[in-house]
Amino acid sequence: MKQLVIAIDGYSSCGKSTTAKAVAAELHYAYVDTGAMYRAVTLYLLEHNIPFYDMAGIEQALHELHITFRRNRRTGRNEVCLNGTVREDDIRQMRISNLVSEVSVIPMVRHAMVAQQQRMGRKRGVVMDGRDIGTTVFPDAEVKVFMTADVEVRARRRQEELAAKGEIVGLEEIVENLRKRDHLDSTRVESPLRRAADAVLLDTTHITIDEQVDFVLERVSAALFAPVR
Repeated sequence: MKQLVIAIDGYSSCGKSTTAKAVAAELHYAYVDTGAMYRAVTLYLLEHNIPFYDMAGIEQALHELHITFRRNRRTGRNEVCLNGTVREDDIRQMRISNLVSEVSVIPMVRHAMVAQQQRMGRKRGVVMDGRDIGTTVFPDAEVKVFMTADVEVRARRRQEELAAKGEIVGLEEIVENLRKRDHLDSTRVESPLRRAADAVLLDTTHITIDEQVDFVLERVSAALFAPVR
C-alpha cells in the first residue's frame, strides 16, 4: 500500500497534535510535531541569551542545535529532544508560548526547520502538524486538513493542559496569547498560516478527539483508494 504524507495545519490548541499523533499511531506512520521544533529553537535562544534580533547569533545557534523526536516507552508520549536531552515539558511552558511566534517569523529559522521537516518526510508515511505543512513544507501532500476552533474553547483546552502540568494561568492571558499568535502567524511574510486551496476544513469547537481522528482517517482512506488518473 502506498505511503502518504498527511498535513494537518491550523490554529493553536485546536487539537492538531493530539489528532495527528492518534492518526499516525493508527496508520503506523511517523509523527512530526513541527510546532515543537520552533518551540525548541525558542527555548535554545532563551537559554543561551541570544536576542531575537541577533541574526548572526541565531545563525550560529541553528548550526549548534539538533532537534529529534523519541517515543517514551513508559508513557507512550512523543517527546522532543534538544541536543539529545528531552525537553518536552520545558517547551510547553507559557513563557515559550508567548515568544514562539516571534521566533518562527525569522526567515532563517523557518528555512532551517522546513528543510529538516522535508528531510523527515522524504520517504513519506508521515503525519505532520503545524502552520505551513500543506502550503510550504509538503504542498504535494495527499491529505491536507486545516483545523480551527473558537478562541475561547481553544483557551480553555490550553488552560487545562497547563494546569495538568502544574502551571496555573488565567483564561484571559491565554486568550490574549492565542490571538497574538494567530495574528503573527497569519501575517508573517515567510510561510504564513493559511488554509491550502485543497485542504479540507475541520472545525473542532464542538467535536471530540475521536471524531477528529475519524474525520482525518476517512480522508486518508479516500486518498489511498482513489482511482489513478
